[in-house]
Amino acid sequence: MVEQIHRADLSPRDPTDLKQQTFVLHWSPIVAGAVVAAGLSFVLLSFGSAIGLAAASASSSWRDTSSALALLGGLWLLLTSLASFGLGGYLAGHLRAPWNDATPHEVELRDGIHGLVVWGIAIIIGAFLTFAATRTAAPRPDLTTPTAASAEPLLAFELDRLFRSDDKPADPNSDPQIRAQAARIISSGLGHSAIAAEDRAYLMQLVKTRTGLPAPEAESRVDRTIAQANEAVSRARHAAVILAFMVGASLMMGAAAAWLGGASGGQHRDGSIVHHFWRRWDVDRMFFIR
Repeated sequence: MVEQIHRADLSPRDPTDLKQQTFVLHWSPIVAGAVVAAGLSFVLLSFGSAIGLAAASASSSWRDTSSALALLGGLWLLLTSLASFGLGGYLAGHLRAPWNDATPHEVELRDGIHGLVVWGIAIIIGAFLTFAATRTAAPRPDLTTPTAASAEPLLAFELDRLFRSDDKPADPNSDPQIRAQAARIISSGLGHSAIAAEDRAYLMQLVKTRTGLPAPEAESRVDRTIAQANEAVSRARHAAVILAFMVGASLMMGAAAAWLGGASGGQHRDGSIVHHFWRRWDVDRMFFIR
């Protein structure tokens, strides 16, 4: 009798049972959820751009850039991420084939993993669309780290005020070279304590020659322009840091939303009420998570 039981244990299992116990990804629900998540994200981001909550400023010099605007744009990104990834994860969990041989916790884990895969594929789709859009659109300079090519567009207003003159009209032959030199000199001092003394003296000479102002007024105009340029670039940098942080936070929160959406979609698929899933995360009066 013992030998029969031992032989029964050593006998190979049914291939269908092995197939049921192997965890595989169901790609049709994953692809469907990722496409829906990417589509909803595109719609919400387009709507945000229409109401002034775009992730990037439409101004060539970022005159409308502020920390408050970047924070509002980041909050809209967070809302977009929660809605789109949550819906995509829910669809993947709800459309996935059920696992009858698994425990409820294992089913929840597998549904959550499907939601995470939806999150990853939707991000790849969004990155590809963004890259395609930037390739077709006109290239824009990096305004947070000015270079010789991007300094003049960023500081266009400051350069206009620096070389403004009522006595001497604009010279289309020499003015572009003068403005380019001034932009490079000012951009070299951005982020540093001060501009080099010889560069500052040369910039004052350019202003004096172009505008005909006396030396004290030219010096005052140069100092004012440098201060305004530093303030403009500092605002752009602060807004870029805030927006980059909000983008990262929204993506991480989107991963959590995709996981919870996949788990709740799986509970709906199996005939359960999603409320039972959320109750596991309630906090009781003693502030302990059940």
